[in-house]
Amino acid sequence: MVFTPNHLYVPVAYLAAAGSKRYYTGANPSYTVDELSVQISIVKPTIILIHPSLFETGFAALKKANLPSTKVFLFDDEDCDLQKGVRDWKSFLAKGEDADSWQWDELGPKAMKQIATINFSSGTTGVPKGVCISHHNIVSDTILTMHVKLHETDQSVSLETERWLAFLPLYHAFSQLFTINIASRLGVTVYIMQAFNFIDFLYYLQRYQITTLQAVPPVMTLLAKRSEVADYDLSCLRNIMVGAAPMPLQLSNELTKRFNFSIARGWGMTETTCVGILEPDNVRSTDGNSGYLLPNSEAKIVDADGQEVVDTPGELWIRGPQTMLGYWNNEKSTRESCTTDGWIKTGDIVVVKNHKWWVVDRKKELIKVNGLQVAPAEIEALLLQHQKISDAAVVGLDLNDNEYPRAYVMLEPGLSPGELTELEVQKYIAERTAKHKHLRGGVEFKRSIPRLQSGKIMRSKIKEWAKQDAKSFRPVRPHL
Repeated sequence: MVFTPNHLYVPVAYLAAAGSKRYYTGANPSYTVDELSVQISIVKPTIILIHPSLFETGFAALKKANLPSTKVFLFDDEDCDLQKGVRDWKSFLAKGEDADSWQWDELGPKAMKQIATINFSSGTTGVPKGVCISHHNIVSDTILTMHVKLHETDQSVSLETERWLAFLPLYHAFSQLFTINIASRLGVTVYIMQAFNFIDFLYYLQRYQITTLQAVPPVMTLLAKRSEVADYDLSCLRNIMVGAAPMPLQLSNELTKRFNFSIARGWGMTETTCVGILEPDNVRSTDGNSGYLLPNSEAKIVDADGQEVVDTPGELWIRGPQTMLGYWNNEKSTRESCTTDGWIKTGDIVVVKNHKWWVVDRKKELIKVNGLQVAPAEIEALLLQHQKISDAAVVGLDLNDNEYPRAYVMLEPGLSPGELTELEVQKYIAERTAKHKHLRGGVEFKRSIPRLQSGKIMRSKIKEWAKQDAKSFRPVRPHL
């Protein structure tokens, strides 16, 4: 297990662990002692590599998990001083002659079942689960993603000048696939940020003439709204792949017009190694689609009764060489998510037209208003178009056996409370949507919207807010 922010040796640990038939698992560096101890208890690692800045949390979590046989080392790209008897990870590295004589197992057919990584699902809608990904899964998703990504690219010219900036966390499948596996396969130059800071991010883009990014929607929102962007030359940027969470269509169209780069959307999940659907680089689509199904993969749309449907929204089921082996030591969850013939029930509501896929929302996040479905992502996208709103989350408010959309919004920096009212927000949405999508559950202003590092809204936290707010809710409705 690795518990660290990004640094140069994280890819080394990833490749070494997987390549030697161990299992690599990374933990979110923002985890508390309790959160980390849960993951430690589930995977029971033999070795934990902990960054010096996280040592107190990591050491306390290991003690709480009560695994005395687990070995702990300090893990950084610089030499580490001894802490509580814990040594620098470099102290257990093999000698040069031993490394030279090491023989890698080529695996062959064993690659189909040999676990390489146990990445954890985000836990936005339930208890995090360890996702078992095989060597075959990783190689397949890497090659298939590269095929679609570079489909419209002159590789002989493009790859020689490619420079990537990796700021997404390396404990996450998204960054592992691109920063480690695809970048290594293509041989492109990658600069790794230890942690995301927007001004540093802009500076590195300009200094290193970055051509390609993998990003999440909150970062794209910063590019569109922060005034500091004008102080930097971003003309080097050619392609940005955006995933992990929905991005409003107006935002992507605004950015491509302003900066003249291409934005490729994609869909994936930890259970599909990473990518399942993707747009190619250098394509300027303006309709918000998430792209094409990866080669060698199958997908179908299934309704609430488990029947396959066509030309109507439904849950995406997918299977292919990139789909997981199952959940670590959790057969019950594996049976609930996977069919016996290999389909993964993704929980995402999608539509497909002319081989292009659109992700509408999460099945578990849909709000039911008088029998009609409301997709939170649709309302959130509208809210983010408001000039005074910086971020937003929408959830269902349960009242007297009915459910109504409720919004939590964050004002733009510099605005004071009162410069935008609840009634104004409700009226803004009511003027743009059908009646069942109106914010009859009210609006509350927050200092921030809780998000994971991947950019996904922490729905469980938002639902906790709504549950508490329902106890004292008093409806306020706009006059149209």
